[in-house]
Amino acid sequence: MSHSSASWDRFKTYFLHLESLGLSVDISKMSFVEEDLESLKPLATNALKEMQALESGAVANPDEGRKVGHYWLRDARLASTPEETDQIKQALSQIQSFTQKVHEGSIQGKGRFQNLLVIGIGGSALGPQFVAHALGQGCQDKLQPYFFDNTDPDGMDRVIASLDGALDCTLSIVISKSGGTKETRNGMLEAKRAYETAGLSFEQHAVAITSDGSQLDQIARSENWLEVFPMWDWVGGRTSELSAVGLLPAALQGLDIHAMLAGARDCDVATREEEPLRNPAALLAMMWYHAGGGKGDKAMVILP
Repeated sequence: MSHSSASWDRFKTYFLHLESLGLSVDISKMSFVEEDLESLKPLATNALKEMQALESGAVANPDEGRKVGHYWLRDARLASTPEETDQIKQALSQIQSFTQKVHEGSIQGKGRFQNLLVIGIGGSALGPQFVAHALGQGCQDKLQPYFFDNTDPDGMDRVIASLDGALDCTLSIVISKSGGTKETRNGMLEAKRAYETAGLSFEQHAVAITSDGSQLDQIARSENWLEVFPMWDWVGGRTSELSAVGLLPAALQGLDIHAMLAGARDCDVATREEEPLRNPAALLAMMWYHAGGGKGDKAMVILP
């Protein structure tokens, strides 16, 4: 058999295509033999069982007694308690109601909102920023997004400069799960100073996304910000995109958050497939494990 023929046969054997999702994974170019794959399958099967336990509400962080529930955000019916299901549904309803009022103009600052300034760090900014860039339609977006995603003074100055003369129609979203993140607080203070320098009330142009009772929650409520949206201890910052952290900016920008949730929900189903060779996430994990010698000798980088 020629090299090209063998390569083609291997591709056909180890290429997974999920047509309904438009998602494909090709592991045929990885240097493994069939015996390697067979030895990895029990590890993947066990990992999937542990994942199932986590998603059913098992405590993942025994030191803090926390569950891991960001999976439930795409399908509230899967939450481990009725209270959590209600929280997810209520937050989505709150996002929809607020967004509609902003787009209609019944909620506005000194002027009708045309821009969006997201203030956060880590997952609180990078997730919304990624989605804004990936799915945004430029000048066709209902609100134009801007970001304070770190504490670089020059970077914040450049964003403020780009909003010069337009802060009266700019809505700021301050995002901090703990409510005490110093970098986010610095960004909030810089934004507030810019609004006040422009003769505007920051409070009339700001909303918060944070945990109930946090320092940010107390500030926003005591100063009568436009709205406060919830975050919960069972959603980690880096996995919070499909909570209010990501859904509110996306909805305000004009993106279809229901389609985002549906796509994530469909991917969840595909990546919970019990047969590892038909599960795209399990395939990637097995190949990463194999390439790293089972102990992380190599890193995997995903390039957009």
